[in-house]
Amino acid sequence: MTTSPDNSTSPRKKRGGLLQAGAIVSSMTLISRILGFVRDQVLAIFFGAGAVTDVFLVAWKIPNFLRKLFAEGAFAQGFIPVFTEYKERRGEAELKELAACVSGTLIVIVLVVSTLGVMLAPFLVMLFAPGFSGSEEQFDLATKMLRITFPYLFFVSLLAYSGSILNTFGRFAIPSLTPVLLNICMILAAVYLSPHFEQPIVALAWGVLIAGVVQLAFQLPFLASLNLIPRPRWGLANRGVRRILKLMGPVILGSSVAQINILLDTIIASFLMLGSLSWLYYSERLMQFPLGLLGVALATVILPRLATGHTNAQHEDFKNTLDWAIKLVVVFGLPAAAALLLLATPLLSTLFEYGEFKPRDTRMASYSLMAYSLGVPAFILTKVFLPAFFSRQDTRTPVRIGIISLVSNMIFNILLVVPMVLLDFVAPHTGLAIASSMSAWQQAWLLYRKLGSNGIYQLSKPVMKFAVRSLPALLVMAFVIVVGSVQPWNPEPWSEWQAFQRASTLVVIILLAIISYGVTLWMS
Repeated sequence: MTTSPDNSTSPRKKRGGLLQAGAIVSSMTLISRILGFVRDQVLAIFFGAGAVTDVFLVAWKIPNFLRKLFAEGAFAQGFIPVFTEYKERRGEAELKELAACVSGTLIVIVLVVSTLGVMLAPFLVMLFAPGFSGSEEQFDLATKMLRITFPYLFFVSLLAYSGSILNTFGRFAIPSLTPVLLNICMILAAVYLSPHFEQPIVALAWGVLIAGVVQLAFQLPFLASLNLIPRPRWGLANRGVRRILKLMGPVILGSSVAQINILLDTIIASFLMLGSLSWLYYSERLMQFPLGLLGVALATVILPRLATGHTNAQHEDFKNTLDWAIKLVVVFGLPAAAALLLLATPLLSTLFEYGEFKPRDTRMASYSLMAYSLGVPAFILTKVFLPAFFSRQDTRTPVRIGIISLVSNMIFNILLVVPMVLLDFVAPHTGLAIASSMSAWQQAWLLYRKLGSNGIYQLSKPVMKFAVRSLPALLVMAFVIVVGSVQPWNPEPWSEWQAFQRASTLVVIILLAIISYGVTLWMS
């Protein structure tokens, strides 16, 4: 099981391996995101953007609160560096012992948390969405659905464990493809189960729970192929488990601030006009598309590589990996942000404006999407910079920076939204999206500055020159989009068109934008 570093591998081959891994993750993520859009289209068509949809989004957001706090972020960032070290330097017996102790400890903890979540559902609804307390119907429905969705936390925590192991062994495709099953289950629940419920949207809550079981069952055979499903046992006495928990501690602290910030967003939005939570959800879903395809994919593939580089003292490979990742942010992240800004209305209208999702919903969601788009490059850069710290088993520094940025985000929320409400601004929920983008840029800058001051990483001259060379291509692409999209911020022309005309026009604009961007970049 123990391997030695291959110092003969050329940087080009290493980057080629990263590119291949990144392409696999992005391809699988693309499939998941496409199905995610289909899921959101079904949600928009069947339920629209209103009070009932807002209730479901809260019931879904609460278990996701803890998932992001513990299962995906903190666990992976604490587990992968330690597991990689055991894989590289320890024997197979010690690796299996670590897997058994981690899985057993994780099962006990998340089982207790999930049980408490079901029992305390009314309190959690009051905490996350106090605006619902004014409507007994909304409050009762949110409590009912939360008791169904909360056990999803148990299954998704075990998914984070199995996915982290598969990623450490270079099996990126399976964890990246797994979210497809969540989308499929929710689509089937909306289409086939919802007619059988007195309140049809409750079917979506059952779809979430069923998806957790299906997703875990899907990954287990691949984990078994690595012979890494030992009998789980309580393992707080294990040295590796204690190291993982020690690394997770600061990340959980930082993540808790992040989730408190999300909580504040939800609380504020629950007091705004009906539909605000839904408009933010649909616009954030579109913003998450490039973040998932590029940001999450890059973070997934570079963390094991950076951890190996640090463990084996391959400092040049460490810096080259970050250079490579930032170049991809320039090539794909900047045009993605520009496209979301300029195509906010066409995208929302084409994807969601059917059935119960009306032109007004398109217009309101477009405001927050444009605001989110301004932060897309920063969100992706943060995904790149964080693994540079976590791979070195430094979780304290990014947590301190995260706390600064997230406290700032809370302040930005209040400073932006309150005046918007007082001045009767047409879309006060947009302030929440603007605040998120502002704090994302703050966090990305502070992370980069700390990497430089610690002598870990600074942008190389080739990367900076490459970024400058890409600007003319970005401007040409923006010009093509504006000319082709017919009043890009006005929903009326798009709302009047039939679905085929919307989709065909949008596809042509995107293709022309990609071609113009690629040709100009190649010529520069």
